[in-house]
Amino acid sequence: MAIDVDGHDAIVASMTGGMRPTGPRPFAGSELLRSDGRPLPEFRAELRKIPDLRNAVTFASIFVAPFVVTALVIAAGAWWAIALAVPVMGNIQNRMYILHHEAAHRLLFSNRRLNDLLGVNLIGWLPFGTGTHHYRRGHANHHRDEFGPNEPDFLLYAFYPIARESLRRKLRRDATGVSAYRILKPRFTGLLKAKYLRLSLRFFLGQAIVFGLFLASGAPLLYLWIWLLPYLTVYQVGNRLRSIAEHGGMTRSNDRRDTTHHVEQRPLARLLMAPYGVGYHLAHHVDSGVPFRNLPKLHRALADGGYLDGASTWPNYPALWKALILR
Repeated sequence: MAIDVDGHDAIVASMTGGMRPTGPRPFAGSELLRSDGRPLPEFRAELRKIPDLRNAVTFASIFVAPFVVTALVIAAGAWWAIALAVPVMGNIQNRMYILHHEAAHRLLFSNRRLNDLLGVNLIGWLPFGTGTHHYRRGHANHHRDEFGPNEPDFLLYAFYPIARESLRRKLRRDATGVSAYRILKPRFTGLLKAKYLRLSLRFFLGQAIVFGLFLASGAPLLYLWIWLLPYLTVYQVGNRLRSIAEHGGMTRSNDRRDTTHHVEQRPLARLLMAPYGVGYHLAHHVDSGVPFRNLPKLHRALADGGYLDGASTWPNYPALWKALILR
């Protein structure tokens, strides 16, 4: 199907760019970087080394984490343990999805079969995914042309800055499960459509396995309280807040400084919002082939070399969220 380029350009002009930095920002490159910010070959080879052993430890720890949380809740046997587990499990699910994102870029393990088996087919499946390459294909369009005609999350980033009540409404939908319902609805309707039947069946099989594990633990209802509920609420709120901090209000451009924000990373933000280097999002979009552990090094090169400027960076997430709201 032909893409209406002119029509999309008009959409981009009317719906995006409300927070795009203004003024010329020339960058001639540096001893480590090209003029577009990408690392030069020798530096790039250094950045692209995947630390397999460290990633294996990270993967194992986050895969085991839901079992640990569940065991602690069962041992406590109290409502307050369930209440505490909801945000903790939401954070774990967020970390699982971010490792899945790393695997979608083939950066979790240097062995591609292992990368896809663990990062796509397993950890991209059990936390409310399908375990297929469906996300990888859509996400490739996001990196190939941010805000382009095939951008899968165009509306998520569009129209910023927005009215305070509009953002509250979005977050309220996230916190009450409405957003999750819209995300999961195609998995239910897909059961009635041959084209999507395989994806839907894989999704429900994954959740049947997770439920089976809760059933085997002797506490099947915990599937609802500390697995489903965190995804319906905590995960959705956190995902939106992080996503709009990455691209909200930016626009289509060959200059990644116009498509992506950079937020200075602090310990609390890395713990709760942007683990595994995902907060170095501008660096990630400059070169999406750099593993997450090396993104801070690329970011330092971008900052020290003069690619970044005040218009490209934010001191913390609250400052950026505040700027995403119309005054």
